[in-house]
Amino acid sequence: MSSNRKFTLAVAAGALALLTACGGTDAASTAAPEASASAGAAASAQPSRGSFNDADVMFAQMMIPHHQQAVEMAELAPRRAEDPEIKELAAEIKAAQDPEIQTMKGWLAEWGKPVPSGGMGHDMPGIMSGEDMKKLEGAEGAAFDRLFAQQMIAHHEGAIEMARTEQAGGVNPQAKELAKGIESAQRAEVAQLRRLLERL
Repeated sequence: MSSNRKFTLAVAAGALALLTACGGTDAASTAAPEASASAGAAASAQPSRGSFNDADVMFAQMMIPHHQQAVEMAELAPRRAEDPEIKELAAEIKAAQDPEIQTMKGWLAEWGKPVPSGGMGHDMPGIMSGEDMKKLEGAEGAAFDRLFAQQMIAHHEGAIEMARTEQAGGVNPQAKELAKGIESAQRAEVAQLRRLLERL
């Protein structure tokens, strides 16, 4: 019974640390992940408020417009692509990245940080220039397929670099987990796109 009481007190102390840590990188915020682990599913309802740093904020602020451009590229495929696998992969990219954009916007709102709008806002790896996008918009058929694959490989490699930076420097567990998922998914898609290019 006394051990149960000790556990309850430990969870209560963790919850107090969560309430005290309102964001940033102070010492109190480092207690939040331990409290989340102790409290289990209850803590997952409010995971990102108490524990984040500048790397987490930068990751979300950069990855949102990066994803938005990938979605723009993918939305061109149904009308312009010829290869069915390109069309299918483009649909998968859009289906995966649209929800991730909304997730990251939600984090920024919780953290009291601005959501990027009106352009890229950062010098981001893998971003297509306006000229690159115009070339893609103007291509059709097999020419579109090849250009889409080439540009998306470069785009994904930039996202992988950003995701690795977040995993190395971020502290928010959910942001780091998303970054890990982005790296894994986009590495697989880069491999698929390279195989596609060999036969296009």
